[in-house]
Amino acid sequence: MDILSIEHLTKVYGTGPAAVRALDDVSLSIAAGEFVAIVGSSGSGKSTLMHLMGGVDRPTSGTVRMNGEDVYKRSDEQLAVFRRREVGLVYQFYNLIPVLDVEENITLPVRMDGRKVNEQRLATLVSSLGLRGFEHHLPNQLSGGQQQRVAIGRALMNSPAIVLADEPTGNLDSKNSAEIMRLLRASNKDLHQTLVVITHDEDVALMAQRVIAIEDGRVVSDERRG
Repeated sequence: MDILSIEHLTKVYGTGPAAVRALDDVSLSIAAGEFVAIVGSSGSGKSTLMHLMGGVDRPTSGTVRMNGEDVYKRSDEQLAVFRRREVGLVYQFYNLIPVLDVEENITLPVRMDGRKVNEQRLATLVSSLGLRGFEHHLPNQLSGGQQQRVAIGRALMNSPAIVLADEPTGNLDSKNSAEIMRLLRASNKDLHQTLVVITHDEDVALMAQRVIAIEDGRVVSDERRG
């Protein structure tokens, strides 16, 4: 069953002669539990596609459906709730809140919803992410690899059905990159979460069940493996 269905998705930035067509009539679907890598050169439109999948930005035209529901028929307030509860977003630059410690950053989506933190879920996440003993450290007291683990914890805290990761290993060395991908693959396999990774790293792309290549805002290939 498809968890995500995209039809004729187009995103244009600016107007007139200066307009940039970042995405151009993209249609694709992603099955529940699938691990998909989206690849392409810088400026190809892959990050724009992820932002539209995750409700971060609105398309110029076209539709994004999550579990059959049109994401962009929601108000801005409803989209904010959608981002907190239904998708997990991981970015290359971590996007952690500098004045919040590890536990506070991980639980931010729950607390922004005004809900009670599941302490058992938090403890399990902290342990699986290798962050025990660092619970009350601030981001500037952590290594890059640790900061990315916190970002993954934040994305997984609400047990979303789909995790969208934009260049999650882009700022990390090979050892930390391998560890981050191990954590993301574990959430995909063990928790049956759909995983979509935007990457320019061939080693990361080779781990995926499916690789979608984008150039100039269009899908140029869609290869399934195994």
